[in-house]
Amino acid sequence: MDTQIVPRDKSNFFFRMNISNSSSSSSNIRLEDYGNLFDEGKVKTRLLSMWNNMKYGMKLKTNFSKESPVWLLGRCYHKKVESPCSDSTELGTDVAAFQSQSDITGNDEEGFEGFKSDFISRLWLTYRREFPTLNGSTFSSDCGWGCMLRSGQMLLAQALVCHFLGRDWRWHPDQQPTTKQTYIENVNHRKIIKWFGDKPSRNSPLSIHTLVQLGEASGKKAGDWYGPGFVAHLLRQAVILASKDNYEFDSLNVYVAQDCAVYIRDVLEECIIGDNEKWKSLVLLIPVRLGAEKFNPIYAPCLTAILSLEQCIGIIGGRPKHSLYFVGYQDDKLINLDPHYCQEMVDVWAADFPLASFHCRSPRKLHLSKMDPSCCIGFYCATKEEFLNLIEIVQTLVVPPGRSGRNNEYPMFVFCDGYKRDSEHPPIRPLPPDVEYSVEGQDSEYIETEEFEIL
Repeated sequence: MDTQIVPRDKSNFFFRMNISNSSSSSSNIRLEDYGNLFDEGKVKTRLLSMWNNMKYGMKLKTNFSKESPVWLLGRCYHKKVESPCSDSTELGTDVAAFQSQSDITGNDEEGFEGFKSDFISRLWLTYRREFPTLNGSTFSSDCGWGCMLRSGQMLLAQALVCHFLGRDWRWHPDQQPTTKQTYIENVNHRKIIKWFGDKPSRNSPLSIHTLVQLGEASGKKAGDWYGPGFVAHLLRQAVILASKDNYEFDSLNVYVAQDCAVYIRDVLEECIIGDNEKWKSLVLLIPVRLGAEKFNPIYAPCLTAILSLEQCIGIIGGRPKHSLYFVGYQDDKLINLDPHYCQEMVDVWAADFPLASFHCRSPRKLHLSKMDPSCCIGFYCATKEEFLNLIEIVQTLVVPPGRSGRNNEYPMFVFCDGYKRDSEHPPIRPLPPDVEYSVEGQDSEYIETEEFEIL
């Protein structure tokens, strides 16, 4: 089936290409279009966009085993489907096939249909083109450099979905709101997307424009590479800034761990409000490095165990020089949302703006061994009890199997009972002998050395 990647409007004549015959687009260029085509910076943007869409928009197949459970952000989906000729279910991964409802097959909410509905409901934030120029630059697209910012946006978007809609919420594109509850959910769904709109506006406090502007204070600018630890701090700053103009953020707090340590008293001090101890919902971001040049496989069971937790909102990282947002796993492969597909900007301030491009119907997988060692793990805790429960559960999961014992633990990160200001020295995380790097000053390491490719 021929799938059209982009809308057929005059402004995007350069990208009118069909997946089965991408070369045919060049014949659509007309003389009156050359003026816009060769504006400063637009040629590079359009070529990068076309290259990304050819590379990441191709029709591929992802195999999902029928015998193994699929985990997605704390939810397990498992149903054996009888088949005399195959032991796996092939799921399409054509990121452009928004119209298809059959990319994932299954029969009920306990099996692949449940996984399908859950996966499609996650917000997918990708490269965009033709948005207002980023402040102080000529960039009107983040194609080729903004993938980690987009992954970070997806991580925060999942926290907001849990906060305003709940983990059980599902997006049903073919159903119109019929009750007061579904109407409210539809309003909140669109409101969350608007907060990430690609425009420098107080109404979109989590936009890429805001994140790039906040990064300038640390020496970053549009077009630079961003690492997961650096993006975690940008997300915290963006939420603090958003709370000044949007009351909805008053009930949310983002805490970023430093030196792989979460200081419990600091978290409680930031999240507990007033004498009545009202709780601000917590978004906990923990940047870690799980190896030197390559991912250390001893942490593989730890990562999959964390993705099995109800409080987990995902992991931003990827493979070397290629950012991804990990949301689940099956066996030894991580399920992810890929931000590299470049789409045209959507005017999210228009009434009933289209939602299809903000939801991905095609899951992709990455083998754990190919994962980049630098990543950031996210959790969402709606109550104090959930946070304290997370501490109790996680401390047993972050130690690699076979590495436990007195003075012989190698946790991914640690919880410290106290305040960071009272600690003269940051906690030194014991490391396996085959990992040679320092965790001191780790935040600056993320800023300087994490690179994601320009395509």
